[in-house]
Amino acid sequence: MLKLYIGNKNYSSWSMRPWVLLKQAGIVFEEVRVRFDSFEADSEFKRTMGPVSPTGKVPVLVDGDLVVWDTLAIAEYVAETWADKQLWPAQPKARARARSICAEMHSGFTALRSHCPMNIEADLADTGALIWRDQPAVRADVARLVGMWGALLEEHGGPMLFGAFSVADAYFAPVCMRLHTYALPLPAPIAAYVQRVRELPGVKAWITDALAEKDFLDFEEPYRLNPGQE
Repeated sequence: MLKLYIGNKNYSSWSMRPWVLLKQAGIVFEEVRVRFDSFEADSEFKRTMGPVSPTGKVPVLVDGDLVVWDTLAIAEYVAETWADKQLWPAQPKARARARSICAEMHSGFTALRSHCPMNIEADLADTGALIWRDQPAVRADVARLVGMWGALLEEHGGPMLFGAFSVADAYFAPVCMRLHTYALPLPAPIAAYVQRVRELPGVKAWITDALAEKDFLDFEEPYRLNPGQE
């Protein structure tokens, strides 16, 4: 069976993307969750992932004797292998645009990713307000998202970025988690899109699992004490 190696669902934004893509598309796979104990070379995480992938990171998709690492490569493989699922937009120009924004997410939005790491279980609205006040680069990243998403929703009529669900929506699902956790200010149409993404069955399933983990990792938590000590 198809296997997808992932990290902790509360924290692993890169793992979330292909997991949501597969779930939302109805593609059957085996989930292999590898807990983030540490990212040191001798950690259990690295000892587990080292033999699976040359990068020693998650996510990794294993299909028989084929190993695919890197989230975007996994998305491309899934879209090509299950072409009937139509995971990229059908029109060539829209498809090119969708690939462009996924690539931009892959390499950009570094301020938002750095200052607002994904943390589904936490409520960090107060922290988000301080970040919004003090980090102009975060405000710039959010402005780019608002402009990008707003234009696509207007052009394609929603409810997702290119009308129907696509790789692009899976790719930005962790961003929606960040915007929600840190309660960053958004125009109403963009806030509504964030909520629609959160209500997708595949995303809801990920959120449910993330909330059930109860696995606090201090090195993934720049803003909170251990919840059990608060």
